[in-house]
Amino acid sequence: MATQDVETVSTGADKAKLAAAVALVIAAIAGFYLLASRGAIVQWLVLLVGLIAAAGVYFTSESGRSLIGFSRDAWREARKVVWPTRKEATQMTAYVFAFVVVMALFLWLTDKTLEWIIFSLILGWR
Repeated sequence: MATQDVETVSTGADKAKLAAAVALVIAAIAGFYLLASRGAIVQWLVLLVGLIAAAGVYFTSESGRSLIGFSRDAWREARKVVWPTRKEATQMTAYVFAFVVVMALFLWLTDKTLEWIIFSLILGWR
């Protein structure tokens, strides 16, 4: 059995940062709804500022820094991928489309053959 590494928030400061980030998100959403009488611009501004503040607090925590590191590694790996050319992508799309059409015809013919065998030959319904 393979062991799984579970990342947990271990320090009190990280727990406080995550709690503050959650509180900021809740406050931003509450402010959005409570400031409905002030106009849409104020509502959206409060929501946006609150979410940006929550993201800023989150990214200063250990979990946030881990997410940033993971994102950098993922971006670095994505740049290493050899992407197909337009011609190769078009050819592969055509192959897949042709395969789907052939499979659809095969399944339709199989269905009609079994229908004919069962209903016409065995049961004699037609």
